[in-house]
Amino acid sequence: MAGNRTIIALSAAATLLMIGVGMIVPLLPQRVHDQTGSLESVGLVASVFAIAYLLAQLPVGLLADRNGAKPLLVAGYLLCAAAGIAFYFSQTAVQIYLGRIVQGLGEAPIWALGPAVLSLAYPSAKGRAIGIYNAAIHAGLTIGPLIGLMVDPSGAGGRPFLLFSAFCIAGAAVLTAFLPGMNAARLAERTARPGLRDALRLFSHRPSLVVLAGIVLYGAAYGASLTVLPVTIGSLRGLGPKEIGVFFSVFYAGIGLSQLVAGPLTDRYGRDGFMIGGLTLAALGLVATLLMPATFVSLAISSFGLGVFCVASLAKLNDSAPQHLKGTVSSAYYLAWGFGYVLGPMMIGTVDRMIVEGGYWVLCLLMAVEAITLAVLRGVPARKG
Repeated sequence: MAGNRTIIALSAAATLLMIGVGMIVPLLPQRVHDQTGSLESVGLVASVFAIAYLLAQLPVGLLADRNGAKPLLVAGYLLCAAAGIAFYFSQTAVQIYLGRIVQGLGEAPIWALGPAVLSLAYPSAKGRAIGIYNAAIHAGLTIGPLIGLMVDPSGAGGRPFLLFSAFCIAGAAVLTAFLPGMNAARLAERTARPGLRDALRLFSHRPSLVVLAGIVLYGAAYGASLTVLPVTIGSLRGLGPKEIGVFFSVFYAGIGLSQLVAGPLTDRYGRDGFMIGGLTLAALGLVATLLMPATFVSLAISSFGLGVFCVASLAKLNDSAPQHLKGTVSSAYYLAWGFGYVLGPMMIGTVDRMIVEGGYWVLCLLMAVEAITLAVLRGVPARKG
């Protein structure tokens, strides 16, 4: 069992980064719209980030399993710092898109490799450790927009981008100074060489595939909650900008708090029940958000359920992975999550054109089917690599 140094270093660095992300991300869509006058161009702000993020996931995991995670984590923070500088000097939408590509490449190892390192450092308490790390990420995302408003109330200045870069550099410095080096390949047997074929063999087992399907749905619900759902609820309930800001804060806070609570419990009582319960709670909360006037209460229930599923499913996949595949498995997790994050809002928007709010009901139905499938397969061991 490692000491607290690893979890403190990773969580502190992630909080610094995500405070910066929370400061700048709300500013970018408006800047692109001011330069282009096109909503489609605004959509590319998210799309180019997501494409870079997705393409980087598996290479990052494989490289980390072969050569260690620490250099890739530090490089990720430095790439994000470079993105902040690019945003500060950008004069066109294309320059902002390039910055978002760099940011996507930088964030890929931060989301994926942190849990991989923690699952190695705390093998008997990985749920607790991963929960703390993900809670730190969402705490930063919750605080960031508030700090951004204090630093630049108009949203038209460049100071938030410079602060974002400074926070990223500080995060890289924290990891360089305090994160112990850990190479998953050295911890495994010398003959165990990580590779994509080993990971594919691991995921060919039915329980692992079902968990991955749930992760895609989790990503879809997460993406919808940050894109199309605020628009829908704002229209239904007549919410203004301040209420939408509260909407985002409630969502992030629910996901972060739930992982602090559920992480240690999954270590003690197992992962399956929390995956089933979390997904069920998320679906029920989304239904209540659509049907009932207590928007923020039902949103808190939904986001709490999503956070419970997140920490339980991430720990579940890491349970099934040998030491020399921890990075690859965590990257595969966020690859599946990223697909859902991108495709979920698109699906909801497409269905909504045919049936108003129909896309949300499709998502709730799929989450219910996934929860039932997980319950049927409960106790079936996942194949180890």
